[in-house]
Amino acid sequence: MSALSKTLAGLLVALALGLFLGRCTFAPAPQPAPLTATAIDRPAAVWTCSMHPQIQQAGPGQCPICGMDLIPLETDAPDNAAAPRTLAMSPSALALAEIQTLRVERRFPEVTVRLVGQLDYDETRLSSLTARFPARIDQLFVNYTGVPVAKGEHLARIYSPELVAAQRELLTATAADPSSSISRIAREKLRLWDLLPEQIDAIVARGSPADDFELRAPTGGVVVAKNVKEGDYVKTGEPLFRIADLGELWLHLQAFESDLAKLRYGQSVAFTVEAWPGETFTGRIAFIAPAVDPRTRTIPVRVNVPNVDRRLKPGMFARGQVRVKLAAENQVFAPDLVGKWIGPMHPEIVKDGPGACDVCGMPLVPAETLGYAANPAGEAPVVVPASAVLRTGKRAVVYVKTPGTDQAAFEGRDVTLGAEAENSVVILSGLAAGEEIVTHGAFKIDSALQILAQPSMMNPASPEAASGKRTAAAPSSIPPELLSKILPGYFQLQTALARDDFAAAQASLRVMMAASGPTGVLADLIHRTLGAENVDTLREPRFADLSNAVIAAVQAHPAALAGSGAVLRVHCPMAAQNRGADWLQTDAEVRNPYFGAAMLTCGEIVEQLH
Repeated sequence: MSALSKTLAGLLVALALGLFLGRCTFAPAPQPAPLTATAIDRPAAVWTCSMHPQIQQAGPGQCPICGMDLIPLETDAPDNAAAPRTLAMSPSALALAEIQTLRVERRFPEVTVRLVGQLDYDETRLSSLTARFPARIDQLFVNYTGVPVAKGEHLARIYSPELVAAQRELLTATAADPSSSISRIAREKLRLWDLLPEQIDAIVARGSPADDFELRAPTGGVVVAKNVKEGDYVKTGEPLFRIADLGELWLHLQAFESDLAKLRYGQSVAFTVEAWPGETFTGRIAFIAPAVDPRTRTIPVRVNVPNVDRRLKPGMFARGQVRVKLAAENQVFAPDLVGKWIGPMHPEIVKDGPGACDVCGMPLVPAETLGYAANPAGEAPVVVPASAVLRTGKRAVVYVKTPGTDQAAFEGRDVTLGAEAENSVVILSGLAAGEEIVTHGAFKIDSALQILAQPSMMNPASPEAASGKRTAAAPSSIPPELLSKILPGYFQLQTALARDDFAAAQASLRVMMAASGPTGVLADLIHRTLGAENVDTLREPRFADLSNAVIAAVQAHPAALAGSGAVLRVHCPMAAQNRGADWLQTDAEVRNPYFGAAMLTCGEIVEQLH
């Protein structure tokens, strides 16, 4: 045997051995057995992947995309005309889909509103000491700002000829008749000049006027402004000192617009400051600004904060929290304010019954007039977990378990959402307490309805919409001569969307509207598309609906493409929430109008129409 023959024989032996070993080593893994005998005896009409509903086959297996076990779906297909949004599932499908349900209940969900801000002086506790008569500052006892003073403590020693003359008037009138009106007028004059009663009595007891006079604090607090120096001459009305009482402070917070409906006068606010880690301070909301700050787009909120121990300082940054219980109709439930009466101008004043405000004397008002729930038992809203709600654009869908059926059946239902709390949502309409809803696995049910060409979350209108082949108008309803007129505008619209140019897209739609006329099925489609608020809502579903109608009309009337050059139908499998969508274009290269620059070349040319 030649050397070449020996070499070939060796290769053949090695190849055979490799195939044998490969089969032994890499034998395919056995497929998992179905969960129940029902899945074997009655195979599902459709087996699909819960994560990739576009995958469907006639038997069990694994998803070729993610490897998950396919889910068998058994539905009451012949009965779908009566309940097009209802899906019935076998026990095996229910187990594989891991569907979880919960009874709808009425309760007050809690939400935490987080705010940030800064402490400041209480403006109502700021006092200015001004010169009530011309004087000279001979000596300053308070010679720097920040000095704490008590009511009646001396601030400065002054000399004033007018004050000396006023003292003589008092002494003369008192010597003649201490109880006369002249004596009372002389005493009142000195009181109005900020002399304390004990200072006036000391002048009378001494029997002679004093050349110098001690200026004393009319209130206690901290001197936050000093406007004079020793030796200064001051005129009547000039400011001398400003004193701030730090026994109560204001906390200025900033709230977002979305939190405004949860905030009320009189609510308790808990906050922390870095100076005292681990400690929580409290106050009450006393003011909510009537306008939004145009610079920050927030609403100023003021909280009155007790500060008896003086540990809080103006200027400190604070982080606040308001724990809110939500009631129906955007009201707030505060257990501590049920049946209470609140001051309308000073909501920190809260009493058990009607009366007058301790600060301003205004009549108190019931708490419910400020947005609080008056009857908590009857005003608890319908609340569902946030995971139960499927959202798309302005719509929200919840799947409700249908009672009284042999199989587990779930009906899609549109609901109106209210305020959102922590992991829950208030339902304003569409659900009633006691109904059983899907809290986990709702998207899998919705995907199954899409596969079965039934109305679903994304396509509620008709079976055609759910199948991803939405056609808002029949091809025969669009005359070929009208189609020829609007096609140039359509191609401009496709190009504008591929460039992410919202303004150009709107201009193209106006061109199409002018060509289509004011009425008709096509005019309605174009007008609805023109009403999109931004490029995203224009693309899906509006441009998709318009494209489906135009494509169907072109396929029915190919003569309308005369003079248009090459017209291509392109398909993107990722458009329309991974259901896929088509469009027409004249460019030889794919230019995706559904994603624009994000995925400009995503798609494939499926046919040339002209």
